[in-house]
Amino acid sequence: MPSPLSRRNVLLAGATAGTALALAAAPAHAGHQRPRGPFGRYGSPSARLTPGTLYVHPRGAGDFTSVQAAVTAATGTGRTLVIAPGTYRGTVSVDADRTGMTWLGASEDPRDVVIVHDNAAGTPKPDGSGTHGTSGSATTTLRPDGFTARWITFANDWLRTDLPGTSGTQAVALKVQGDRSAFTHCRFLGHQDTLYADTLSLNTFARQYFAHCYAEGDVDFVFGRATAVFEHCHFRTLIRPDLAQAPYGFVFAPSTAGPNPRGYLVTRSRISSEAPDGYYKLARPWVPSSDVTARPMLTVRETRLGAGLDAVAPYTNMASGYPWQDQRFAEYRNTGPGAAITVPENRPQLTRAQAATQTREAYLGDWRPYDRHR
Repeated sequence: MPSPLSRRNVLLAGATAGTALALAAAPAHAGHQRPRGPFGRYGSPSARLTPGTLYVHPRGAGDFTSVQAAVTAATGTGRTLVIAPGTYRGTVSVDADRTGMTWLGASEDPRDVVIVHDNAAGTPKPDGSGTHGTSGSATTTLRPDGFTARWITFANDWLRTDLPGTSGTQAVALKVQGDRSAFTHCRFLGHQDTLYADTLSLNTFARQYFAHCYAEGDVDFVFGRATAVFEHCHFRTLIRPDLAQAPYGFVFAPSTAGPNPRGYLVTRSRISSEAPDGYYKLARPWVPSSDVTARPMLTVRETRLGAGLDAVAPYTNMASGYPWQDQRFAEYRNTGPGAAITVPENRPQLTRAQAATQTREAYLGDWRPYDRHR
């Protein structure tokens, strides 16, 4: 009998099976023959793309064998990391002074370049000083402005069975905090709190753009206070073998600061599920103890909502003192079984005039990443 897949392989392989990656897995240059060599069309240490380009290869064919080592060496601004196919295990932390940094998956297929680790909020720190907490659990933490990533998988393969009975089950794959951060053809794999689209501080409004990306999880797996646009993205909700009844979880948990006029915008995307019909909520508002004046904002428009979502009551509260009805949740022209309006008061809809103000252009202002990130 074949040996069972390890817990890590289950997570990383499961997302590439079947239709789960139908939207985001294909290389951006499908139909074109890939250049030979581990760095594809992006040069090599002997023929650099630019003087500021560094090459990462897991077996020594580049400048560095780990992403963190390359980040540490990439001082200054405007540096580029070309990352060869491989699984890079370990945490990566990028300081705010590395502005204008770009990471490129060399094969132009996000399944080939995987940055992964397995910390959770409840995982003890190696130095014995407590547990990591949600932010500390992140596999990759990005603080600089002007960051770009293409064709990369960011993953956290920690599973709840690692710490049975713990309440610290948040396990972030990517925490991004900088303004003008763009991700194209990337994957974000995890369970709880997979993608943390956030800012550096409460009074900082950071704009982020995700195009042709794939994110999966179960509880609040896209969350934070950034101004974030998700365009042509695929969100997939996972099965919960540890639960016997609905709800299994929540796709979005924005925590938009009250003064910020723009929160999360999901447009021309889709949400699918491997769970039974109706077992997931679309969103719940996160009003953190660090910002009790937050007014979470989420607009989902022209997006296909699958049967895995609870169409009757797609929103719910995270805390009783902050009902979702008092927040800024709205939809516009969504389709699919999860978008059926059976109880109108449970599904706030934008008017045509309101929808005209809820666009990527309005959210991102003078920054236009969609003109070049396709």
